[in-house]
Amino acid sequence: MSSKKIDLKNRTVLVTGGAGFLGRHLRAELTRRGYKKIVAPTHKDCDLTDQTSVRALLKKHRPAAVIHLAARVGGIGANRANPGLFYYQNLLMGAFLIEESRLAGVQKFVALGTICAYPKFTPVPFSEKDLWNGYPEETNAPYGLAKKMMLVQSQGYRDQYGFNSIFLLPVNLYGPHDNFDPETSHVIPALMRKFREASLRGDKHVTLWGNGSSSREFLFVEDCARAIALALERYDGREPVNIGTGREIKVRALAEKIRKLSGFKGKIVWDTSKPNGQPRRCLNVERARREFGFKASMSFDRGLKKTWDWFTASGIARA
Repeated sequence: MSSKKIDLKNRTVLVTGGAGFLGRHLRAELTRRGYKKIVAPTHKDCDLTDQTSVRALLKKHRPAAVIHLAARVGGIGANRANPGLFYYQNLLMGAFLIEESRLAGVQKFVALGTICAYPKFTPVPFSEKDLWNGYPEETNAPYGLAKKMMLVQSQGYRDQYGFNSIFLLPVNLYGPHDNFDPETSHVIPALMRKFREASLRGDKHVTLWGNGSSSREFLFVEDCARAIALALERYDGREPVNIGTGREIKVRALAEKIRKLSGFKGKIVWDTSKPNGQPRRCLNVERARREFGFKASMSFDRGLKKTWDWFTASGIARA
């Protein structure tokens, strides 16, 4: 079964998590590309952890394609506090959506995994072939493994039922409309809020987790939305695909960039009693380029500035 043989732009495309950070940018990208029927149900419309609710959603909208972005997710702190919840809810959402999409005759399923699925000590840059060569970093393993099960299900369903489900592995995203909640945000919005509020209060120092030695790769959210749209249109393979830039930055250097953006003049204090998370994260992005022509276009400094400008204009930070 191939999406190249159907006109998805004139059929219904259902995007779970479509009201969220990545979802709103993906809907904008699909609209720009000429998609006319995009459905983005909220949690009030459908509990994705309830199979009956998922079945009713698909029966109501009869989508030709489903893009599954919805997730129960957060940073290191949220993952440490909710390992069971994150595992259970993400596992159910993926399993029910793929199964009910198969039964409903969905012609293309796009599953969004996570970089947290990779083994803790994966050789850098991370290559898709290394995905199963070890256990994930402990603080986010339950979440990463739950999302990784969508790859197992996708490949099993492709082999048994001919179900066209693909699996994408995006790195950490950032950009306008990100989650800046101090309890659940990822590293870039968390740092931006910390420095902004410290600057507004006139604090003498900011305390950050770990020692800053770990590295991360970041992808601007609009680039990720474009990658998903390209995969929807051009990729029908069984193998997972990394989505990123192929460039990493140490958390210490990232903190300095954001400190300068914020104008904060105080010191950075590293709390080494807190975990660093996975030592390094940087992807081999050749498969995405080769299979569906994706290459990130936003420079990191420009993307950070666009994110910072949106954040400060939003009024989220408080002294």
